[in-house]
Amino acid sequence: MAYEAIRYELADSVATITLNRPNVHNAMNERMREELTACFVELAQSAEARTIVVTGAGDRAFSAGADIREFVAPQVPVKFRDGRRRVDFRAAMDRCGQPIIAAIRGFALGGGLELALACDIRIARFTSVSLTEVNLAIIPGGGGTQRLPRLVGRGKALEMILTGARIDAREALRIGLVERVVPAAEVHSAAQTLATTLAERAPIAMRYAKEAVVKGLGMSLEDGLRLENDLATLLRTTEDRIEGAKAFLEKRKPRFTGQ
Repeated sequence: MAYEAIRYELADSVATITLNRPNVHNAMNERMREELTACFVELAQSAEARTIVVTGAGDRAFSAGADIREFVAPQVPVKFRDGRRRVDFRAAMDRCGQPIIAAIRGFALGGGLELALACDIRIARFTSVSLTEVNLAIIPGGGGTQRLPRLVGRGKALEMILTGARIDAREALRIGLVERVVPAAEVHSAAQTLATTLAERAPIAMRYAKEAVVKGLGMSLEDGLRLENDLATLLRTTEDRIEGAKAFLEKRKPRFTGQ
């Protein structure tokens, strides 16, 4: 489909999705949610894209969250309430086996932070992040109440959600909300470098490693270990596994094909 609210690029096996409404701090309207859903649905089936980077246009904001004008526009309320529940791009993200990296080059608020939380790895500059929904008499509805405590713990998550307070990237790094903090000018390059590094790994192994961690977090240790063993056993049947061993013994760079 032709995108308007996002930009999509694919280069060197790295797919880059850019939220493209910088005039409103990349706030998410219905069009953007639909395009993100369609894009991630396609990526989930893609053999060409081995890693995914999500970022925002401009330097001021990754995303300010939901476009609040949709809350009050007279022609929108019913469509907004029904459509927002129906258009859930984060569910499409969850079906992507590729590692997803958030490159946070500005503030990430509300649904913008929830988008970053739905990614696997977060790289940020010194900026602020917050789940601001309580200030609008609502609660996070894009996974924030579930993904945030899994990253930072119950107490810190409740403090952030109940107060709506902003924290800077240094504090976000300290509590485990982001994995890396870099200068503003280096956010995109750091994310792309990491994505390129991951794209050079065996794609099936990358997908299975992600599946083992993500699904395992919702299981008992016993079930998680069983899942890990099953996936590890499947990987022993791949051509890439043989190629990895040969490359190691021959002291050369492996040529993984995803087979």
